[in-house]
Amino acid sequence: MTARAIVEALGLEVLAAGDLDRQLPSAYASDLLSDVMAHASPGALWLTLQTHANVAAVAALKELSVLLVNGRTPDPDMLQRAREHNVTVLRTSLPAFEVAGRLYALGLRGGA
Repeated sequence: MTARAIVEALGLEVLAAGDLDRQLPSAYASDLLSDVMAHASPGALWLTLQTHANVAAVAALKELSVLLVNGRTPDPDMLQRAREHNVTVLRTSLPAFEVAGRLYALGLRGGA
């Protein structure tokens, strides 16, 4: 499933486009950066409420797309780094638990 398909299916807001047509093989939900670096599958959709610049750095390192939950607004530095590294950043007002359930219903599975 592509990021673009997920955006359309769930009505997500695109904050940094990155590559919306890249296939997302799985999703991973965590707010602990070291956990994401150690366990998220490369290329996954990362659900988090963290909004600082290091999120973009970890996403670039693991080739992740980022989905900010709970309507979080990213720091300007995060968005700048995301755009510099072609990282997709999306946003939803939904809590992580609910959006994870909707992603699962769309066929996306966890990957670690």
